[in-house]
Amino acid sequence: MRTMSLFALGLAGIAMAAAPVASQSQINISIGAEPSCPYGYYDYAPYRCSPSGYYGPQYFTGGVFVGVGPWFHGSNEFHGTVNNRYDPNHGYKGRMPAVGDKAETPAKPEAFKGNEERDGRGNVTGGKGDKK
Repeated sequence: MRTMSLFALGLAGIAMAAAPVASQSQINISIGAEPSCPYGYYDYAPYRCSPSGYYGPQYFTGGVFVGVGPWFHGSNEFHGTVNNRYDPNHGYKGRMPAVGDKAETPAKPEAFKGNEERDGRGNVTGGKGDKK
């Protein structure tokens, strides 16, 4: 009887050791709220406000910025034009709006002079800035 009990106890120990251990893992990335900028914000961290003239008309729907980077609200096929002369990474040193600033009178879309096509997620798509 004692041999039978030890055998059963041994089998129970082996079964418990062989049972898969369930572990839970979770990745939580918090990017915070979308910046509230009058003319949009750059599509790269730290997502500073961009000046008027940086984004082309494709980035606005009914006068509302569609968002870029982590807050992009456009389609997967989206391609929009920017004027990278207004980008600090390309040497721009002019006035930069602050979060919460109000937009001045908007420029007419026909006046926009784009020179680079982007996908809304921070990637240059190879276009030459042609209006679509």
